[in-house]
Amino acid sequence: MIAWRQEPVVVRLMKPTRLDRARSLGYKAKKGYFVVRVRLLRGGRMREKFHGGRKSTKMRRKKVLGMNYQTVAERRANKPYKNAEVLNSYFLAQDGKHYWYEVILLDKKQVSTYPGMRWVDAPANRGRVYRGLTHAGRVGRSLSGKGKGYEKMRPSKSANKWRRLKRAYN
Repeated sequence: MIAWRQEPVVVRLMKPTRLDRARSLGYKAKKGYFVVRVRLLRGGRMREKFHGGRKSTKMRRKKVLGMNYQTVAERRANKPYKNAEVLNSYFLAQDGKHYWYEVILLDKKQVSTYPGMRWVDAPANRGRVYRGLTHAGRVGRSLSGKGKGYEKMRPSKSANKWRRLKRAYN
């Protein structure tokens, strides 16, 4: 971790650090599959410091993203690799200041030629990390369960809220 702190925030790796975990999430040692390590700052998300002026009582520095750290890591990993799509990611390590995640990325053109991987190049899967379709994104949207207690989670929390509001006014 001492060496990782000196590296850039997003680092492309030759092979996964946790090979067993990467393989369980869909990684294969083939052309088009690659792994990126992402470093994130810990300790809540804060807005820039306010400078001068009276603030309302509602104004606060803490920023509530509604996104977990793993989703943020996946998005940051995808940014430099525009031609790639995020397959999955996993936790790697943490210290007092940082989290590290490894993100599995796919080269869309290369991987879509493999049998059973045609779905990668479909338009419905374009930018899936930005629409909360990866595992970490689905967990952040509370879509990990089903049945009793999850009635208000599908299709999404906001869709359910608007449906209930409409019903209240009609």
